[in-house]
Amino acid sequence: MAPTSGILIAARAVQGVGAAILVPNSLALLNHACSNETERGRAVGIWAAGASLALTAGPLVGGLLIELTGWRSIFLVNVPIGLVGLWLTWRYATDTTRTQHQLDLPGQAAAIGMLGVLAGAIIEGGRLGWTNARVVAGFGAFVMLASLFLAQERRARQPMLPLSLFANRTFALSSLVGLLVNIAFYGLIVVLSLYFQEINHWSPFATGLAFVPMMGAVLPVNLVAPRLAERIGAPAVIAIGALIAAAGCLGLLGLERGTGYWAICGQLLAMGGGLGLLVPPMTSAAAASSEFSVVRRRRWHAAFRGQ
Repeated sequence: MAPTSGILIAARAVQGVGAAILVPNSLALLNHACSNETERGRAVGIWAAGASLALTAGPLVGGLLIELTGWRSIFLVNVPIGLVGLWLTWRYATDTTRTQHQLDLPGQAAAIGMLGVLAGAIIEGGRLGWTNARVVAGFGAFVMLASLFLAQERRARQPMLPLSLFANRTFALSSLVGLLVNIAFYGLIVVLSLYFQEINHWSPFATGLAFVPMMGAVLPVNLVAPRLAERIGAPAVIAIGALIAAAGCLGLLGLERGTGYWAICGQLLAMGGGLGLLVPPMTSAAAASSEFSVVRRRRWHAAFRGQ
């Protein structure tokens, strides 16, 4: 319903806040509902399959909606999905244990600022050049805000991001892999969408169809990954998935104007399959290790107060 682009951007910011609240809490509810490690791993596989399916199906469904009814429909379609999600949560989710926490507002402000200027500097660097004064200033602001963020998280009593979590090797490595995978995968969807439409002049619907192999590979592999992790271990599955996805990314280096679709279909399959393979065990490992670290930290604080 936005009458101007400014209102549209503001509404998107509100939507982003909602997503930031929704995603971590959905995983927390899942962990709360599944106490058994094997059951939790399989549940995370289903959770990741839903997220991956939505991500990869977005270009196809969005392209179809734009072709049929216009670009505004891509926002309207979220309303019934959100209502179904609200009803399912109200009907089936059990509440977690409540504790008293204070919001780390300085840490959140620093995190928003540093990520915002970093994204802006990277975007403008491609347009203005990496030595442009504004781009250099953006990277400088990122370094300054990142330093403020780390300083705040070290001294905060209840930090938004407890830095002690990264002392756990599994959590640290899972977070690093997750960061790289999200940068690569989300970035590729944006770049390939622009490539298909702006360079090869495909319609939005044809662009959506181009992502179908990726979408088709993600979902079944997501469901197989937890069982495979039970057999050979989560680290091995994560490594295999990362290598497959990386091979798909490397295969796109030769992409040029007019490159035929079948020349990149295999790479899309590899990226979808690699993502589907590594996300469930990576998410499960990070959640389990962070939960262990939090429990250990609470016990340490309790023992300290007892002394």
